Amino acid sequence: MSKYEIPFLTACIHAFGQRFAMTRQDAFRYLHEYKGLAFLIEFYDVEHLQSIDETIDDLLIICQKNGGKLA
Repeated sequence: MSKYEIPFLTACIHAFGQRFAMTRQDAFRYLHEYKGLAFLIEFYDVEHLQSIDETIDDLLIICQKNGGKLA
């Protein structure tokens, strides 16, 4: 993991939590449980080039495909 990935992951968790009115801990748990964090790590090279809103939209899709219920 590069030194740039951790701040990116932190920003994504924070933004995801803000969009869905969740605490950072709840956002982290949700993204971990429904494979959103694994997605961000695997596709960091593409996702960090998008806007944060597009990245959150992608996370929502991935989590829904893995059983997440947020909409």
